[in-house]
Amino acid sequence: MKHLIIVADPSTKSLTTALTRANSAELEDLGHEQQTYDLYRIGFNPVLRAEESSPIASDRSANLDVGILQDDICSADVLTLIYPLSWMSMPATMKGFVDRVFVRGFAYDSRDGLAYGLLAGRKCILITVSEAPPPRLVNSGIWNAVQVLHEPYFLRACGFELLAHLHFSGIVPNLSKSATDHCLTRVQDCVWEHCRGRPIAAPSTHFASMGP
Repeated sequence: MKHLIIVADPSTKSLTTALTRANSAELEDLGHEQQTYDLYRIGFNPVLRAEESSPIASDRSANLDVGILQDDICSADVLTLIYPLSWMSMPATMKGFVDRVFVRGFAYDSRDGLAYGLLAGRKCILITVSEAPPPRLVNSGIWNAVQVLHEPYFLRACGFELLAHLHFSGIVPNLSKSATDHCLTRVQDCVWEHCRGRPIAAPSTHFASMGP
């Protein structure tokens, strides 16, 4: 299988970066082909320009940086998005990636006000990180909003089959080595579960809490 990994975190020393490396290493151990784009490191421009807001069609092609990413998405069997939640949403760089790459005419089209995906047959895994512990997220209703916006509205609207959403909560600065190792193991287990070729009956959401 071919995997495309997209990560957005400004720090190279963050847990997000460590999770990305663990994810890539496990895929390679399983004999899968993978390519990783670190949006901050490649200097991806997240700003959607006016000309990009119109649908891709015969009279408009994607800009070069976006076109390369779109080609890689089309050739991948599994897309993995990895990012920390910022105000319970995607970081601006990841949101800009979505805005510029998953445009109408490439990722979806619409009819009578309803979107239908053009990327069917591909799978996706979400790996997210936040400081808030699960009870605070769930009891406040925030987690439900995160799932609705990040999973069905975006990914499934484009035709992706969501395999798993692995969320690490209670992630604080200077996380202990044991806690970090636990997170890395959870990512390795997720890759093993969903990418070793065994059919998956239904998508799963997992909380890995490091907080109280």
